[in-house]
Amino acid sequence: MKRNNYGFIGLGLIGGSLAKSLKKKDPSCRICAYTRTRHTSHTALEQGFIDAVCETAHDRQFEACDYIFLCAPVGNNIEALEELKTVIRPNCILTDVGSVKTGIHEAVSRLGLTGQFIGGHPMTGSEKTGFENATDHLFENAYYILTPTPEVPRNRVEEYYSLAASFGAIPLVISYQEHDYITAAVSHLPHVIAAALVNTVHNLDNREEHMKLIAAGGFKDITRIASSSPEMWEQICVSNQKNIARVMDEFIRLLAAAREQMRAGDGAGIYRMFEESRDYRDSFSSASLGAIKKTYRIYCDIIDESGAIATIATTLAVTGISIKNIGIVHNREFEEGALCIEFYDEATSLRAAQILRQHRYQVWET
Repeated sequence: MKRNNYGFIGLGLIGGSLAKSLKKKDPSCRICAYTRTRHTSHTALEQGFIDAVCETAHDRQFEACDYIFLCAPVGNNIEALEELKTVIRPNCILTDVGSVKTGIHEAVSRLGLTGQFIGGHPMTGSEKTGFENATDHLFENAYYILTPTPEVPRNRVEEYYSLAASFGAIPLVISYQEHDYITAAVSHLPHVIAAALVNTVHNLDNREEHMKLIAAGGFKDITRIASSSPEMWEQICVSNQKNIARVMDEFIRLLAAAREQMRAGDGAGIYRMFEESRDYRDSFSSASLGAIKKTYRIYCDIIDESGAIATIATTLAVTGISIKNIGIVHNREFEEGALCIEFYDEATSLRAAQILRQHRYQVWET
């Protein structure tokens, strides 16, 4: 039986990307959606990524759905569940894309919907939000966590597993309790750290904002996620507070230990800290983009003259290379000005570096 009738509550970055991925995979599928901002759903309708706009979360159009994706903030998803319960069919699979699973699993149990709920969390994203930033390739090579209830039929879990894999994602089935502990460490804590680090520089900077002015590539890379949605991260931190506090305690312990090693001039201890982190970090699989996407970029030395950037862009374009982003590096990590060029994957980045070197450009890879 072909199940290709989908419903959406929310069409932000993740929801919009799921809708676009579904339409790319199967143009004949039918998608209806309800969004808090009517402009979003009507834009998606005009662009052909959904087929119908729902006026409420209990719109009768949801009755025909085989899957309904809850893609609003965590608290709003739970509210939507209560409304959807009045209209959905017993064989409709409910799923979400939230970064915290405990709250929604508890709500599903309270509402008697455990027989048709499979929690979902694509471990991918961007600091950019909204439907306008959604893409049909957001899930490629990213882990897609599934947290089914014990009552969901096994064949429906396998069906959803295959659906996630069809997006190019890497599905992984675990319990919702394990999910929340893992994401507290690898996703939630990094966002808290990034926000705190940015605020540290803000608080310590001088009136001329010299810290802000010369903030280099490394600082910008590790704090990029601090630009994420405050609304979303408020709900995540409150919803997963126990797990985040638990892993934060260990982070604070390690940070305090590093501070004492520096105060004591313990070079050996500092060396071990960086050595252990390097070795463990280097053992990470590069198969998944994870919660924080890897950036594929190169830096290219350029001559300060009119048309220099256009020449490089044309050189890459004629060989079929697509550029994700391009811009001048404003700090001086290099002897002269440099052009930063970002790509969608590692293979393209390596190929671009090779081509530019063949044209006698000086190139640095990161």
